[in-house]
Amino acid sequence: MKNIIIQTPKGERKIGPGEPCFIIAEMSGNHNHDFERAKKMIDAAVEAGVDAVKLQTYTPDTMTINCDKSDFLVGVNDVWKGKTLYELYEWAHTPWEWQKELKEYSESKRLLFFSTPFDTSAVDFLEGLGVPLYKVASFESGDIELLQKIGSTKKPVIISRGMTSVEDLELAINTLKESGAPEVAALHCVSSYPATADQMNLATIEDIRTRFNVVSGLSDHSMDSLGIVVPLMGVALGASIIEKHFTLRRADGGPDAAFSLEPEELKQLVQSVREAEQAIGKPNYITGKKESENLVFRRSLYVIKDMKAGDEFTRENVRCIRPGHGLEPKELPNVLGKTATKDVERGVRISWDLIS
Repeated sequence: MKNIIIQTPKGERKIGPGEPCFIIAEMSGNHNHDFERAKKMIDAAVEAGVDAVKLQTYTPDTMTINCDKSDFLVGVNDVWKGKTLYELYEWAHTPWEWQKELKEYSESKRLLFFSTPFDTSAVDFLEGLGVPLYKVASFESGDIELLQKIGSTKKPVIISRGMTSVEDLELAINTLKESGAPEVAALHCVSSYPATADQMNLATIEDIRTRFNVVSGLSDHSMDSLGIVVPLMGVALGASIIEKHFTLRRADGGPDAAFSLEPEELKQLVQSVREAEQAIGKPNYITGKKESENLVFRRSLYVIKDMKAGDEFTRENVRCIRPGHGLEPKELPNVLGKTATKDVERGVRISWDLIS
């Protein structure tokens, strides 16, 4: 498995096992078609300490047709329900004319900017902006022509797998690689908005990594008490990438506001992930300095009755007690029956120089 390597405004960034989790703040349509709000969202992402901010690049016409037949009516999600697909994407899209300036604004703040293209024309547009990597949305993971176009840019790709079978995800990853993508990461994703705990199946994160030999992570749509807990569990289970929607204020509404974090929550998520990474650390069996301070609470071998030089160590004058400064308890058989090299007072820890 190859780690992903990208160029960011802060320099080269490696993404994968052994590296800090790559945290993506997804803006989506939560700017509510207010350009200044979009810039404030970038400010909030910078303040939170995320690694990247991500947009989505499409128009209603690149997604669907303007039609109100029943096939084109949205019947899920209380916020989206009743709209036509065209109306939904008109509401949720980020104007293309904003994206160059938003990219420049992000980079001026030393924040990586990239996007999810939803058709080949969006890839051409983003290539013109010079984005360093691409995201493939779950719903587009079966669009082979789009995958080939993205792969042909020869840039790293992150793909979400919501609703994608093992066979379909394998086809998508292979298509991207065969088309030129140097590295591919795959994110476990539950395409429910919001997703609930019983749907998450976070064990899939590790399965993706081992089954497909790619960097794996989590694109999370959970909310409420799960909104930070689920990403943290994902990191504990090996996620190298976390993607999370965010907004300035859920009460302001927006197409994805219901499953988006507010700025302080996003900041808490980043801080918690970094603390979790420190806690996970690496396999270690060496007693650290702070831990050594508690040796007093371990047992060890001590003299419990005064002894003269030449006296024999017996169970009458030796005990395994706290503190832990003497010989380890496992040495008791090697001490009993031996003699003292000098006078020893009660309460003295037993060491090899006392034994002959």
